Amino acid sequence: MLNMHNISRIYQTETVRTHALRDFSLSVKPGEFVAVTGPSGSGKSTFLNIAGLLDGFEEGDYQLDGVNVKGLNDDELSRLRNEKIGFIFQNYNLIPDFSLFDNIDMPLRYRGFSAKDRKQRIESALEKVGLSARKDYFPRQLSGGQQQRVAIARALAGDPKILLADEPTGNLDSLMARQVMELLHQLNSEGSTIIMVTHDPDQARALSRNIQIIDGEMSDFSIYAPHSGADLSSSTITA
Repeated sequence: MLNMHNISRIYQTETVRTHALRDFSLSVKPGEFVAVTGPSGSGKSTFLNIAGLLDGFEEGDYQLDGVNVKGLNDDELSRLRNEKIGFIFQNYNLIPDFSLFDNIDMPLRYRGFSAKDRKQRIESALEKVGLSARKDYFPRQLSGGQQQRVAIARALAGDPKILLADEPTGNLDSLMARQVMELLHQLNSEGSTIIMVTHDPDQARALSRNIQIIDGEMSDFSIYAPHSGADLSSSTITA
């Protein structure tokens, strides 16, 4: 599904040369739910931006669902990103003056789906996240957890090959965070491939795989949750 090999990303200023990622290699198989952890400034955001085709890289190779992204122009990258990737952001990124239906509809319009197809996709996505009855609500009428579920529905409506989640519970209280994580686990159990950046060690512990990034380099180790939807409140992970 996702294969990176010896990826290097360097940010250069007049006086400083920063290696955000160094010889970074990672393979994620279809159906995996992977946590990406590490301290602030370790390279997690750079990894996510490259994985989401929002940023380039100087060295290495990256294949997304069998497509080598190296050398693609901006239009080709945009098309591939829209077709293959669903994004879930910490701040939801909902348009406040649009209804839930229209927030989910907008990216589908860019992809050229028919009105009938868009309607079916939106209704199906809202049903998956338990918000079918609120499709005409506006974001301000929802709790933070509900807004994040709308953001997940927006990502799902395009039928992506992979979901990239950037601290999806970072702005939520513990109860809402748990509900969002339960939804993500449910989606994964139904076949969705998910890569989630998180600072929460308990969330990482509930997954079978944790990619830890430190100083732009990756440490890949696996842990085993006692059962699907593991207790997110139990002990923490150790590297």
